[in-house]
Amino acid sequence: MLDESPEDMYASLPDALQAKLARCRDIIQSFGRVVVAFSGGVDSTLLLALSAEALGPDDVLAAVGVSASLPASELDDARSIAGHLGVRLVEVPTCELDDPDFASNPPDRCFYCKQELLGRLGAVARAEGFEQVVTGANFDDLGDLRPGLLAGEKMGAANPLMEAALTKQEIRAAAAARKLPNWDKPAYACLASRIPYGQDVTPERLARIERAEEAMHQMGFADCRVRDHGEVARIEVAPAAIAQAVELRGRIVEALKDAGYAYVALDLAGYRTGSMNETLKDEQPD
Repeated sequence: MLDESPEDMYASLPDALQAKLARCRDIIQSFGRVVVAFSGGVDSTLLLALSAEALGPDDVLAAVGVSASLPASELDDARSIAGHLGVRLVEVPTCELDDPDFASNPPDRCFYCKQELLGRLGAVARAEGFEQVVTGANFDDLGDLRPGLLAGEKMGAANPLMEAALTKQEIRAAAAARKLPNWDKPAYACLASRIPYGQDVTPERLARIERAEEAMHQMGFADCRVRDHGEVARIEVAPAAIAQAVELRGRIVEALKDAGYAYVALDLAGYRTGSMNETLKDEQPD
């Protein structure tokens, strides 16, 4: 049971945003029982919270896809947040690495990953008596060509945050008002996004990336990426943190060599989402 009504929890927000949140709850309520495609990120966490508010936690199931593409730390976060919200979590093994259309790492790799995930979540929904699978896609995602959205449309998933026109900034504001523990968590993409297009995605490469990024996080770089170029690790940190990375050069080199890289490079352009797309002639999503 919620200690406060949704109206009270979001009372500090602008009226227009409160109206969007109410619209989102209405959309969710219209589905009946829902399975939330849950990653532990802020978007799917707010969606999970709104679903519990709209339907009650017993009619909501959080489902996280588990594979080598998901770091252990992200799975731990998902478990903790679902428990915080009082919603049951199921961990669903996915096999995207067995699909050559995914493992060969084309620019539309995310389509095949989402197709695999949503297919399995749909099976969970049917087996457990839930009517609809919902995802955390938001209104800002409409501004990009995102293969994952196409997969969601094909698999019949719904996007309540997007339908209610909630933007990423509004989602963070609502998550903060709701006192969700990860409201300020940096954006995250699966580990496969660190590998250049056309180079195979393998469990070994994903594990190496996970070890390297965990080492960077332990050194205080919360918002960073380790791009895997074979023997070379190309590190992206926030531009304001580049000087700190230079100061910690020795520790970083040692840690990333321990993770499995022969060479370590710091990208002076700094962290930016979708940097692997910069090599494509036509802009592609990631």
